[in-house]
Amino acid sequence: MGSRVEILNEGGFRSDGRRQYELRDMTIDLSQQGSADGSAVVTHGLTQVLVSVFGPREAKMRSQTIHDRANINVEVNVAAFSTGERRRRTRGDKRILELAATIKSTFEPVVQTNLYPRSQIDVFVQVLQQDGGLLQACINGTTLALVNAGIPLLDFVCAVTGGVHETAPMLDLTLLEENDTPNVTVAVMPKTGKVTLVTMETRLHVDRFEKIFRLAGDAGKVIHGEMKSAVKTRTSALVTAMGSGPRVGAGDAADRDADERMNEY
Repeated sequence: MGSRVEILNEGGFRSDGRRQYELRDMTIDLSQQGSADGSAVVTHGLTQVLVSVFGPREAKMRSQTIHDRANINVEVNVAAFSTGERRRRTRGDKRILELAATIKSTFEPVVQTNLYPRSQIDVFVQVLQQDGGLLQACINGTTLALVNAGIPLLDFVCAVTGGVHETAPMLDLTLLEENDTPNVTVAVMPKTGKVTLVTMETRLHVDRFEKIFRLAGDAGKVIHGEMKSAVKTRTSALVTAMGSGPRVGAGDAADRDADERMNEY
């Protein structure tokens, strides 16, 4: 039986007007959210997440204390209004626990946890809207919130979904496309080119996988550019605000400081 929804029309356009390899609009807000040490609101199209980072701080439970590095604790909460589903997902929901575990395992090799022995870094992910690419939004938001909190990372982690409709590879899938096509989420570290995550919930032919894997890696570099630009803008604004009001050359100094910080990545 054919799909009820046309994923790709004859002109090669998708249901939201994008071409196969086009990414959705991405917006990034790094302004302070509550008492978090670092936060980020990230949207990919209509998917939106808020990630708040607290720490490094003393671990609340002795059982969670690791003597030679920090423990990364990830919790995901899905707002009841974020999806068209009637069933409300709670913190103990298997899907949400899997999402939190995936985020944790993705960032454990990237965060320099050895700098903070016997401490805890808490990452709270609030899903505000869902329209496909939820894992990619959570990972990109977590990278930005950790950077915003000043926690040293070996590199950015940049994620994107890819799928195949019949024989046509597509990037950055909407929920409609995810439900109808075999898909994969790939997270890359742009500086080293290393892949930190590949996750598939559907079967995908090995020949198709290689192409979509390469495309997703290239798309990760594009997303990295957006993320890096947002961090630089935020850092420049903070450096300027820390000075005694605007003065001649202050903007240049802020840009220099922002560039120095960004050179770490």
